[in-house]
Formats: sequence, C-alpha cells, structure tokens
Amino acid sequence: MTNANVIIVGAGPTGLMLAAELRLAGVRPLVLERHPHRRDSPKAGGLGGQILELLRYRGLLERFQAACRGPVPAPRFPFGGVHLDFTRLADPPMHALPLPQQLLERLLDERTAELDVEVRRGHEVTGISQDGAAVSVDVRGPDGPYQVTAHYLVGCDGARSRVRDWAGIGFPGTVYPEVNRLAQVTLPDTVTVLGNGDLDVPGFGTIRAGFTRTEHGLLGVGSSPGATSVSLYTIEDESTEYDDDVPMTLTELQSSIRRVLGVHLPLAGSTRLSRFTFKARQADHYRQGRVMVAGDAAHLFPATGVALNAGMLDAVNLAWKLAADLHGWAPPGLLDTYHTERHHASTRTMLHTRAQVALRRGYDTAAEALREVFSELLTDEQPLRRMGALVAGTDLRYPVPGTNDHPLTGTFAPNLTLHTYRGMTSLAELLHPARPILLDLADRPDLREAARDWGQRVDVHTAKTDQRPADALLIRPDAHIAWTTLIDEPIGSAAPALREALTGWFGSP
Repeated sequence: MTNANVIIVGAGPTGLMLAAELRLAGVRPLVLERHPHRRDSPKAGGLGGQILELLRYRGLLERFQAACRGPVPAPRFPFGGVHLDFTRLADPPMHALPLPQQLLERLLDERTAELDVEVRRGHEVTGISQDGAAVSVDVRGPDGPYQVTAHYLVGCDGARSRVRDWAGIGFPGTVYPEVNRLAQVTLPDTVTVLGNGDLDVPGFGTIRAGFTRTEHGLLGVGSSPGATSVSLYTIEDESTEYDDDVPMTLTELQSSIRRVLGVHLPLAGSTRLSRFTFKARQADHYRQGRVMVAGDAAHLFPATGVALNAGMLDAVNLAWKLAADLHGWAPPGLLDTYHTERHHASTRTMLHTRAQVALRRGYDTAAEALREVFSELLTDEQPLRRMGALVAGTDLRYPVPGTNDHPLTGTFAPNLTLHTYRGMTSLAELLHPARPILLDLADRPDLREAARDWGQRVDVHTAKTDQRPADALLIRPDAHIAWTTLIDEPIGSAAPALREALTGWFGSP
C-alpha cells in the first residue's frame, strides 16, 4: 500500500492542471491514468475564454502560444448556428488559442514533470471507499493490483466517470439526439476557395461559407483565401452510439456531408477529425465527503469551445482549497465553496450553451426568424460584448459571503500594470507562485498591519497603478478577488473588515 496527499484519477487537461496547481501549493498529488500512453485521437481543438488569462497569471501563456502550429484565427466564434464576430472591435471580449488537445496535454505533462508530479499511466482505478479520515483506492497496474490511500480523491475521469458513480454523485441532465463532426481538412486543386470564403465544387457549384441548413442537418464551412486548410462542421440527428476511442475517418466525414448537402465534397487530407455528441449534464454535488469531481466528470455542455475552459478553471479553484485543508489552516466550509462556486460558474455556461441548442436545432421559419433577430442584435456593440463576456466566462462573479458587496468582489482580478519600488511589474507576474495577495494600491499602513499575522500565507505588495480600482485588493490564488476597499476609504475603517475576510478565506491568524 502506498500513500498520497491527493489522488487524481485521469491525466487529461483537468487532471494535469490540478496536479500542477497542487504542487505550486506545496501538496504532492498522485495522478492515475488508465491509458498507458497519451492519446493522439483529436478531441478539443483549442483553448478559449478566461483560462487564457489564468495561464498568463501562471506565466504559461507565452509557452502555450509558442506551441501553436498555425496562425491564431480572427476573433469570430460560432454560436448556435450564427456567429459572434468580434473582428470589428479593437479589444475583443473573447480570444482563442488553436491548441489541439493532444498538444495541450503534452505541454501540461511537461509542466507536471518540471514540478515533480508523479503520473502513473496504465494504472486503472477499479474501486474506491472512504471514511472520515481517508480515501482508499484499488488500482490495477502493469505489475498487478495494489491499493493506495489519500486524504482526498478527485475524479477527472471524463463524462463516463466511474469515480462519480462510486461516490454516489448524481449526474442529471439531457442528451440531444445529434452527432457533430468537426474537421480541419486540406482540399484538392479541383476545389477552389473563393475570395469570400465560399467553396467552388466541380459538378455542384458553390458551397457558401458559414452555415447551410437543410432538412437533413447543418454544414458549417470556415475558410479564407489563400489558406491551406478549411474547417468543416456537420450536425445530424442520429441515434447511433459511437465509441469515443474509435477515431472518425475522412470517409465518415464525406458521407455526413453527402447526407446533409447531397454532394460529394472532394477532400485531400486532414489535420483534425473529431466526432462528438451533445449532452447538458451537471453533477448535483461536486463534493461527496473526501471525493470531488472536476471537468467533464462534473459537467457536460451542449456546445463546443467551453469544456476545457471550464474544467481547467475547476482545477484552479479546487487546488488551493485542498492545499489549505492539508496544511491545516483552511477555515470551516472552505472546501464546500468549491461546489458552490464552480456549480454556479457551470450554471452560467449551461445557460448560454442551452441557448445555442435552441438557436441551432430549429429548421422551420420561426427558427430562421429567431436566428435572424439574434444576428441583428449582435451587430450592436453592447450586446455583442455582453455575449462575448458570457461565453468567455469573464462576466462571472462568484457568490460573495459576508457584507463586502463591492462590485469587484468575487470577480477575476484585472491584470493591472503596477509601479513598485523595484520597478514595473503586473498583477499577473505577482500571481505566478499561486499564492494569496494583499495588493495595497494606496500606501495603507493600517491594512498592511492588519494583514501582518497572515504573513506566512498571504503576500503583501504595495504598488501604484493608473486608474486605481480600489485602495486595496485581497486576491485568492485563483486570481479572484476575495475582498476590496472603496477608493480613499478613511484610514482605520477598513482594517476590521480586512481581518474578517482574511480569517474567512485563509484561516485564523
């Protein structure tokens, strides 16, 4: 029998991100993955939304950007059969990084190796049990069965999570009777990409860029003049159960296009082929005793482009709270805020992804009218920005305990440019170590003195910034603001509230 602080089941992006965050917080996780090697089958095609800023706050974004093999596309994103087009905005509210999941997992693997995380591949969890003190895990490894115990276990083992089932966590929701096929393909010389992105197909004519609906389904085409590859996307209503481990083929994609559009589209090759179904499910509890779930084990959304963002942010939210408990200073109820906050966040994501279902699945004249009206609304900047923030997750505000109802409390901290006695820096750089921060922006000795007894847990930084949002910000390791002052609040008046917030989030002094 071996022992660990935290066992993570699943070495996908959520599990690896959680392992890295735990190591930054001084905890030794053990990652168990049933597959003997990283899988090469394409799944998600990139990262988008708030997770990109979080990677910046960990000092990882430039590394991930450098690994991208193609150009970053223009900020134009599908939304339920229409598009959120941010290309005319100087500061788009939504960004994406085209990073195929297999490459993302390689980068996260490298990160966990740098942090000395133990990842056991080819080790399948076959059962778990828990009591008030520990979780026991039965494992079948290459050398036979064994058992490992830990203080906590986190199931990052995907949509069919056995950890979730063993823990008795419900997973209610809806399954939609449709199959989606997404591909990045190269075209033969006989197919021409026209100046407006349409495809000229011999013997058929023009397939227009964007979305084409027929009574048999939907075809999406994304292309640009001079590009060496084209994005293709089909949706069909099917009852077929596909094995996620069996990859899609180019022939399967062509057959789907033929059924939807009634044309054979010649294809030369592919750089990505993936197939998926849509479900709207969410765990009724993200925690059951000493067992938690995260990523696809906790939520499934009926739209593309959001799952990785949500799962990796689950990991960042949970890691520092587990570490606080294991280090012995977590205040009562801190671990329960993992469910409260991330269930709230996923409910917001479920809201817009279910709205996309309503937009994309209708084929009658009423549905066409809905899409047309929605598209007209998106030509105005304010609703376009609001939708972008909703999809990116940047409008999220976690439920705020206590009386600190400042508009910034519970939100993701803005990446302020800071002037310190050591020179210029940024909030993102201060958060690289993933430690809590009290950021004093108004030279407030009363607040620094109030935080002195938490010095081993909370880093205090004094700085100036242009257009200061508050006198001080108390920022959690996951970059969310736990407490803040007003601007020019009288000296001494905020110190008791700061001590209350420090105790509530980071334990007794």
